[in-house]
Amino acid sequence: MERTVKTGMNRTGMQMSPIQGPMQVKFAEQHGPDPGDLQEAAALRATYIEAAERLGSVPVPATGKGWLATAAGKLAGRNPEVLIDKLGQRLAYERSGVRLYQAMLVKVDAAHDDRDTELRADLVKICHEEESHFHMLAQIIQDLGADPTAQTPGADVSAVAAMGLIQVITDPRTTLSQSLEALLTAELTDHASWELLTDLARQHGHDDLVARCTEALAAEARHQAIVQHWLRECVAREAT
Repeated sequence: MERTVKTGMNRTGMQMSPIQGPMQVKFAEQHGPDPGDLQEAAALRATYIEAAERLGSVPVPATGKGWLATAAGKLAGRNPEVLIDKLGQRLAYERSGVRLYQAMLVKVDAAHDDRDTELRADLVKICHEEESHFHMLAQIIQDLGADPTAQTPGADVSAVAAMGLIQVITDPRTTLSQSLEALLTAELTDHASWELLTDLARQHGHDDLVARCTEALAAEARHQAIVQHWLRECVAREAT
């Protein structure tokens, strides 16, 4: 696998077409932009939005404990289903995170480069921590009387959003640095989402959950710093 960005026959730019390029520019200048606008498209989208049902729902509690927790939250003027949705979302994202790091380890191993020994060790450690966060969230959801196996609306969105990241890393043509950029995107989102979950747990009065989220947030900050460090290292290697 090529580890660096190299010069090649890239024909996507107009400078590679010295005859057709100027002709295209001249044509655009003569005819101007299309007089249409986005109003019709926006109106159509608005129609679909108004008619659409929600992406999904948070399942009703299947346990007595879940019913009691929901009732207590409603009496306190809160919507406990929002917390369950966000917990389900984090659960799905951490599961996706494990898959991202597993795929990244395959790419590192395929490179057969002794310089990646420390990188691999860091990736293994982060992968294990992501998995531990997954199990922690599953237990928290269960302790709240909810179902950790249910896919909440937030979990659905999270899974779809992560598809692009896994496609980048599993693409055999992408380099380590390009894959690390995808990991950094995941970690930035992960960190911000744990912050949101911490605030939500505090709002709902779950002090124990706040403490556990704060601990996970600190771990995610380390993950972000580690991935960012290795991204810089890999880009620096490519540039020399």
